[in-house]
Amino acid sequence: MLAFLNFIAFLAVTGYGIYTFANLVYSRVTFIKLGKKSDLRKDTQQRITEVLINVFGQRKLFKDKKSGFMHLILFYTFFIIQVGLIELIIKGFIKGYEFPFGEGHKYFSLLQEWATFLMLMAVVYGFYRRYGEKLKRLQWKRDGKAAFVYIALSTLTSSILLTLGFEAIMLDHEPNLAYAPFSGAIALLFSGIGTTAGTILFYIFWWVHMVTVFSFMVFVPQSKQAHELFAMFNVFFKKVGPVGKLRKIDFEDEEIEEYGVGKIEDFTQLQLIDLYACAECGRCTNMCPASGTGKTLSPMDLIIKMRDHLTEKGAAVTSRNPWMPSYVFGSSALSPTLTAESSAQETAATVEMPNLIGDVITEEEIWACTTCRNCEDQCPVANEHVDKIIDLRRYLVLTEGNMPHEATRYFQNIERQSNPWGMNRKERIKWREGREDIVVPTVDEIEDFEYLFFVGSMGSFDNRSQKIAQSFAKIMNVAGVKFAILGNEERSSGDTARRMGNEFLFQQLCQENIANFQAYGVKKIVTICPHTYNTFKHEYPEFGLEAEVYHHTELIFKLIQEGSIKPTKEVQEAIAYHDSCYIGRYNDIYDIPRQILKSIPGVQVLEMERNKADAMCCGAGGGNMWMEETEGKRVNIERTEQALRLNPTTIGSNCPYCLTMMSDGTKAKEAEERVKTMDITEIVEKSLVC
Repeated sequence: MLAFLNFIAFLAVTGYGIYTFANLVYSRVTFIKLGKKSDLRKDTQQRITEVLINVFGQRKLFKDKKSGFMHLILFYTFFIIQVGLIELIIKGFIKGYEFPFGEGHKYFSLLQEWATFLMLMAVVYGFYRRYGEKLKRLQWKRDGKAAFVYIALSTLTSSILLTLGFEAIMLDHEPNLAYAPFSGAIALLFSGIGTTAGTILFYIFWWVHMVTVFSFMVFVPQSKQAHELFAMFNVFFKKVGPVGKLRKIDFEDEEIEEYGVGKIEDFTQLQLIDLYACAECGRCTNMCPASGTGKTLSPMDLIIKMRDHLTEKGAAVTSRNPWMPSYVFGSSALSPTLTAESSAQETAATVEMPNLIGDVITEEEIWACTTCRNCEDQCPVANEHVDKIIDLRRYLVLTEGNMPHEATRYFQNIERQSNPWGMNRKERIKWREGREDIVVPTVDEIEDFEYLFFVGSMGSFDNRSQKIAQSFAKIMNVAGVKFAILGNEERSSGDTARRMGNEFLFQQLCQENIANFQAYGVKKIVTICPHTYNTFKHEYPEFGLEAEVYHHTELIFKLIQEGSIKPTKEVQEAIAYHDSCYIGRYNDIYDIPRQILKSIPGVQVLEMERNKADAMCCGAGGGNMWMEETEGKRVNIERTEQALRLNPTTIGSNCPYCLTMMSDGTKAKEAEERVKTMDITEIVEKSLVC
């Protein structure tokens, strides 16, 4: 009778737990379905590779080696323990039950014991990192949920060992320390209590384990632990292709009434998976230049607030419109057409909720982003923060016409004169008059050229950046490179306009530039601006560009390798090298600039604490070059201070924007007399015998 009641109680707990878990997961799936359909490229092989590397290989987690190793143990021991859970459940109904592995069961037992112990140790270490070491990125919130995770996992693992230990006493078995070292030690410690007490304690801890398992299972979908369910899907379905590439808006689609994202359901379904995949690990916020300098923007907080908003709105929609689709994705590549989808989205649109922009996400957060992608590079579950922020900006700019006054002025200057300052566009070519020792022909002045040198607005109009353009032209002259410029026909690349949310202006500039390139038969483009390089290389092809695109450091490195230029003069400089975000994290170019510097006699390359993929943004990206920072510390000051800690004689960069920000930083720190700021091109030119 007791065994029967035990079985009924187990069925009740199990049934309730599984039903609640399934219902909660299904609700999150239906909330995701409120988003717009996603045009998903298949690219199955690449997606599988991403899962193998970033889920099963845990690559991103090892950016913090201590946490990475801890999570690797938790990840794999979790799967091992689940196999033992089946056996443990049966043990509660069949005394002394073991999987029919024969002699191999002792090795299975050994694997289970060590997996359980290692998970317990990993949980203890995780607890120490949060509450003992007080790791900064984990101190953002104190709502008790994190503590519950540690308590639940500690209870889950320790109850396994206690159950197995008291099972040995219940069965009057000799403790086997060789193949059951931890439960065997428990059995040995309590060996004198007798089989009756052993039986009682066995069922007590068996039930503790079962209740913990199903309680934690119900907890998972309602907490940050939901990443255990959604992270793998998020990695698999993430955008493939160039990182940071933005979605194109079809302005010819007459059905579109609003541009950008003004409501949570305006995001795509794939974007909404990000919200439930977030592990709340704080890695993104820990590396964010805005957050690190006292701005209101926190990438993690942004995701969490949108997740909670989606959950709240989804729950309201579900209560009003219970007929919801049962598929996760609406793309035809993944699932059939859903007749209930439009109904769900229409219902979502009528539910009265706080405004996404203004109530949930502030405009200050939206405009603080520098689009550096440090958050995305750090994220172990492949969340993409930047494209969401750009979509919010698009709504403000294109739908509401609401933007900072600096952005308004920027757009007007680009529209009228195709440069940020509003200077006469006919002065774009004047930069080449600054030096008589360089030859810079326009496309009209030369019959044949290999490279189109796209100078950009900074190189054309900014006095400091003009020197970069001149140095690069000199290098190409020395190397015998046949190149030309568009001169006054050159337009802004539109990259900054796009990342400030003005997609319409970007597309207009993009089409004008491509028309120019085609008219002059351009096959190769080289530019000194990483932002222009990135948008030409990865975004213009979607609009029809067919040309090879080079950053000036790539071409310089090529010329050095070919022997076309030979840096031979000593340049005695200790250079703190700064990685541009749009060359580094966007295009994975880290070694080429360093190899160029190391090829110059006398140059010593100094590495900042945050370098390469972890390098901090200069603060200019995402349009912030043209807007005032009204909160916290200036980003460029923080980055300059990081460079100055190395006591360099020069701060080196590969971007006109970065050079400007670092130059302003040295002036603000009153260090410009002892520390120069130079582009790699200028340093190379100093080493050439001309």
